[in-house]
Amino acid sequence: MTARQALIVRGGWEGHKPVEATNLFVPFLEENGFEVRIEEDNEVYTDRETMERTDLIVQSVTMSKISREAFAGLRDAVERGTGLAGWHGGIADSYRDNSDYLQLIGGQFATHPAKHPDARVGDETDNYLCYTVDLTDAGCRSEIMAGLEDFTLRTEQYWVLCDDLNDVLATTTHPVQPYHPWHRPITSPAVWTREWGQGRIFVATPGHSLVVLRDVNVRTIIERGMLWASRTASV
Repeated sequence: MTARQALIVRGGWEGHKPVEATNLFVPFLEENGFEVRIEEDNEVYTDRETMERTDLIVQSVTMSKISREAFAGLRDAVERGTGLAGWHGGIADSYRDNSDYLQLIGGQFATHPAKHPDARVGDETDNYLCYTVDLTDAGCRSEIMAGLEDFTLRTEQYWVLCDDLNDVLATTTHPVQPYHPWHRPITSPAVWTREWGQGRIFVATPGHSLVVLRDVNVRTIIERGMLWASRTASV
């Protein structure tokens, strides 16, 4: 039986530890029958032969740029059935200046609200809040979230702009605080899936650090999400 092909594309902002973060999931993919190829440059998306035989793309590229040709290769591969999966800024805060990419993914990082000004110390922990990831009704029915319950994290809480094509499996709510300018609670998707052409897309917004990625709930969701997204239709 021919092994399924997984392509990990990583890079961008080093604060999200794209090498170490993606390395956490290589053994899982291999144990589940994938041959794993790793690329440090998203120009691999222009290689149609590679993309046609790829069953799953795991992308971890925060911010950065993507060429017109590379994005076209990525989008076309997904439309033909290649799965696309990722977490946190590696997928939901990639290629900010490419609106077509934002449409493909279905959700875009906007901000991560900070602590009270008096509690800030001037490092990344200023944006670490304790928040709950709440399963939706759709999430409770999903194989990705099976057996899981609402859970709490202390890390960046992503505020995400999104559209209604997503199937939202979990949400998180940003409360009203006197030191923030919004006036009612804002609920953002925390985990979602999306179908595009023959392809499947999976996004989880938790995953800022290796500690978060090792959280049993987060890791389980990402592992199941990658399997769910992997190619299911013959092309």
